[in-house]
Amino acid sequence: MKDIYQIKISLDNAKPSIYRTILVEDDRSFSDFHLIIQITMGWGNYHLYQFKVGNYYIAEPDEFMEDKAIDPEDISLKDVFKKEGDGIKYEYDFGDGWTHSLKLEKILPIKLNQYYPICLRGKRSCPPEDCGGVWGYEHLKEVISDKKHPEHKEMIEWVGGDHFDPELFDVDEVNDILSVFDEL
Repeated sequence: MKDIYQIKISLDNAKPSIYRTILVEDDRSFSDFHLIIQITMGWGNYHLYQFKVGNYYIAEPDEFMEDKAIDPEDISLKDVFKKEGDGIKYEYDFGDGWTHSLKLEKILPIKLNQYYPICLRGKRSCPPEDCGGVWGYEHLKEVISDKKHPEHKEMIEWVGGDHFDPELFDVDEVNDILSVFDEL
């Protein structure tokens, strides 16, 4: 019988913190896990990624990392996360360098009337793609909050208008997408 993992995903160096707490089956591949992280965090899956586990990586096959990387289709969560408290790193978009800490908080029994994966909670909006990493995001927030800043209008247009709110996280919206994850 499979177990359910409660995993906290925290965006490193984000102040204030940006995180998500999810429930996911222990037999999910790391390929699926990557897509689940993309959905729950709010990323667009436009860039390369890797998981760092000790001295090796879980990443899409690449001619430069052949001997150090494991294909994410070939390894499941239970192969890496063995006990509560185990943690690994996840990096998305090597240019911007979005690094996340992933921590197994709890191992739970499966509930038969529950769909998985599911997001339990989170804080704050995900930074927009290609904004320059954590430091670029800090600059972006500063600019869009100051209507007198010379870049304000340009940055507001770039993020898609006045609707971008760095404090907003809608768990129901994320779970609507996750509820059809296996059909995507």
